Amino acid sequence: MGFFNKIKESLSKTRNNLVNKLEGIFKFSTKVDDETLEELEEALITADIGIKATENLISKLKEKVKANRIKDTEELKLVLKEEMINLFPKPSFNLKTPVIILIVGVNGVGKTTTIGKLANKLKSEGKKVIIAAADTFRAAAVEQLAIWGQRAGVEVIKQMEGSDPSSVLFDAIQAGKARRADVIICDTAGRLHTKRNLMEELKKLYRVADKEFPEAEKISYLVLDATTGQNAIAQAKIFKDAVNVNGIILTKLDGTAKGGVALAIASEMEIPVCYIGTGEGIEDIAEFNPREFVDAIFS
Repeated sequence: MGFFNKIKESLSKTRNNLVNKLEGIFKFSTKVDDETLEELEEALITADIGIKATENLISKLKEKVKANRIKDTEELKLVLKEEMINLFPKPSFNLKTPVIILIVGVNGVGKTTTIGKLANKLKSEGKKVIIAAADTFRAAAVEQLAIWGQRAGVEVIKQMEGSDPSSVLFDAIQAGKARRADVIICDTAGRLHTKRNLMEELKKLYRVADKEFPEAEKISYLVLDATTGQNAIAQAKIFKDAVNVNGIILTKLDGTAKGGVALAIASEMEIPVCYIGTGEGIEDIAEFNPREFVDAIFS
C-alpha cells in the first residue's frame, strides 16, 4: 500500500468526523457569507482542531475572502486546505549522522512501539542503529524494548531495572562509538506524577549526550497519542517547558476521529510534526507530509 493510501486509510475516522461536517456546509451553502464562516468555525472546533488553530484559520480565510473576493464555497474549500497546510511549521533540522535521538512523552502514548518502528525505518534506510533502554523505572519497559529491538534487528543496550538512565545512555554511547553507529535512539521515562524528577532526569540525559558524544547531533522527539485529543497539547506544553522538543511523533492516528489535533498542536506549539504512526505493524510509521495529510483528510 502506498504512503498516501496508508495515511488516507488511517485517517478514515478523522475524515468522517471533520469532512462530513465541512461537506454539509459546502453542499448547502453556495455563497460565502458570515453565516458560512461561522458554521465552518464551529465544525473545525468540534473536530479537535482547537480554538486557537480554528481562530487562526478563520482569520486567514476572512482575509483571503476579502482580498480575492471569494464568493464560491468550492473556492473557499481550496483556500481552507492551503491554510491548513500552512499551519504546520517545517522542521528546522536535518537528520545528520551521528545523531542521538531522545524519545520523550508520558507513559501509554506508544513510546516503546514508536522506537521499534523508527529503529526499523532508519535501519531500512541503511543506517546502523543502537537503542538505549533508559526507561529503567517502568516495569517491563526494558523487556518490551528488547523484543522490538529483536524484531527490528538492532542492538539494545540495557541495565538492571531501577538503574540510572544516564548510565544506560553512557553505555549506549560507548557502544555506538565502538560499533560506528549512525543513530542512538534513547528511550526515556514518562512519569508525570513526579514531573520535577522526570524533567531533571531528561536534562541529565542531555548533559551526558553532550559530554560523551559532543560531535553527535542531538534531537528530541515528543511522542503524543492522537486519541487523547486536546490533552496532547497539555502534554506538549509540559515537555516543551523542560526540554528542547525538536519534533513530534503522533501515534494511534488510525484509531481515532481526533486526527485534527495535529493541526492544533502545529498551531499552538509551533513544533513540527515529523512522523505519524499509521498502524500496529513495525513498518507502520511514516514521515509526516502536511500536504498529503490534509489531502488525505479531504479525499
